[in-house]
Amino acid sequence: MNKTDSMRASVICCLIIGNINLGSSQPLDYRMIFGSDWENAVTFVEENRSWIEPRLEEYDISFSLAIAVVFPELVRYSSLRDRMEITLCKSLYIHKGEKYADFSIGVFQMKPSFAEFIRENAPVIMGRRSKNLFKDKREYPDGKSYRASVIADLEKPETELNYLIAFLKICESRFRISRRDMETRLKFMATAYNYGIDKEQKQIELMINKKYFNTKLFQTENYSYSDVALFWFNQYAGEIINSRSGKLKN
Repeated sequence: MNKTDSMRASVICCLIIGNINLGSSQPLDYRMIFGSDWENAVTFVEENRSWIEPRLEEYDISFSLAIAVVFPELVRYSSLRDRMEITLCKSLYIHKGEKYADFSIGVFQMKPSFAEFIRENAPVIMGRRSKNLFKDKREYPDGKSYRASVIADLEKPETELNYLIAFLKICESRFRISRRDMETRLKFMATAYNYGIDKEQKQIELMINKKYFNTKLFQTENYSYSDVALFWFNQYAGEIINSRSGKLKN
């Protein structure tokens, strides 16, 4: 290769690398990526806002923040709801416990282990108000009845929302994030919701930008759960909130 060819090759390589870097720096449009599953999730929010928002307001919780935290799971639920058979998993959990079957269920895609953690910790953080959300575990005759009640709760959006309310309160208190700016707080809470509220704060923070979220049964390209949540918040929350209140409530 002569000097001219070498210089030409170098220029071409630089252009290719430049284009790759330029492309990777562009924000992802998750609405386009998830397509109809995204639109189905948006429809769910719009159709159920009338009862979800008042419930959240009872506990002084921002509608836009709460929905952003779970929105990626609404997208995932739309993708998987007709493709997964969970009857066996439910039976195993009820009879044996979460060590034998721990699976995502309901529109907010909560796991029984998550729900049990929330029910155990809600009274400590919320005091008497937690009784408005959950019955005391001691009121059930045995573990099987208690676990059956967890499944029943998670299968209905109206009662599954109680776990989201308690999660947000526990997260705010446990990690003391109320003074953080909205974006930082949202990304942390979304990651804690998906990765595990039982984890240490540093563990959650390390996972915030990790790409491990997808909506398919088989391995596909992964995305950052917190980025998907923030994208909905930035692009869509304002439109939905503004439709009634005229301003974005934070």
